Amino acid sequence: MLDSTLSELETRAVSLIEAAADAEALETARVEFLGRKGSLANIGKDMGKMAPEDRARVGKLLNAVKQNLESRYESRKAAFERAALDARLAGEWLDLTMPAPGTRPGSLHPLTLIQRELEELFTSLGFAVVDGPEVETPWHNFDALNIPPSHPARDAQDTFWLEDTLLLRTHTSPVQVRAMEKFGAPLRIIAPGRVFRNEEVDASHEHTFYQLEGMMIDRDVSVAHMLYFMKSLLTAIFKKDVEVRLRPGFFPFVEPGFELDIQCLICGGPGCPVCKQSGWVELLPCGLVHPNVLRSGGIDPDEWSGFAFGLGLTRLVMMRYGIDDIRHLASGDLRFLQQF
Repeated sequence: MLDSTLSELETRAVSLIEAAADAEALETARVEFLGRKGSLANIGKDMGKMAPEDRARVGKLLNAVKQNLESRYESRKAAFERAALDARLAGEWLDLTMPAPGTRPGSLHPLTLIQRELEELFTSLGFAVVDGPEVETPWHNFDALNIPPSHPARDAQDTFWLEDTLLLRTHTSPVQVRAMEKFGAPLRIIAPGRVFRNEEVDASHEHTFYQLEGMMIDRDVSVAHMLYFMKSLLTAIFKKDVEVRLRPGFFPFVEPGFELDIQCLICGGPGCPVCKQSGWVELLPCGLVHPNVLRSGGIDPDEWSGFAFGLGLTRLVMMRYGIDDIRHLASGDLRFLQQF
């Protein structure tokens, strides 16, 4: 008797579960057959009245029916949950690659970060931060710096010439001349800024880049003073001692002149495109200010002396952050800039 009852119950339950139109109908079927007061539970209560030999057989059959219905219920329930999720995703679809709405947080350019750090360092050493025009006269850019008309720096291959004999400054040294004309001696200044040269662009050359020039004029200034300030600069900017070398170098506006090189922090010495495979990067041309430059600025070289240096600010940024291509800095690529 119970065998046929269980068989009929199973058939009807399977039919209702498979035909359920939604999750609510499915839950109604579950409560009717599998609930605590459902049909299978009621049959289980009656098993206590059976003979022992019938109880085992019916119990086994009851468990088989229950497992079958629970399996079908879970399968249908999962199907309804997937359908509900798909419908929600279709209605609330969001492109996660799109930027979030509203104002996006910005960041400072790495050049700005390093420039501000250097300005803070030098102002703590008693230097003033000065600025000058990017469109210059030949006098301030060349003549006052002891660079004669025959010098190759005046060649069209290096300089962007404008109308009315004006030009885009090729270095920030003209600011030193203007500072001497305006303030006289003694003088301690740095001049950070953008400069322009007609360069063929590659991983280590750009037509527009940044420099930071510095000058100190006082009585009895020597190479020892210059080395002290240069060492203080490099230790502060790289936060560690770096390997450097000092080579004699010719610059018309200093005498004697030196090239201060830093071991390449990109490759560590073996050679790479940034250091042109040499293992060293020219970083600090420097020297004692030439008497002719002092005279051009209205300062008596018999009474005053000084040192000057020109720092490749762009190259310094590349060394500090391990940037292997100078073109990234002026690319405007937000993916690059957001790293800083």
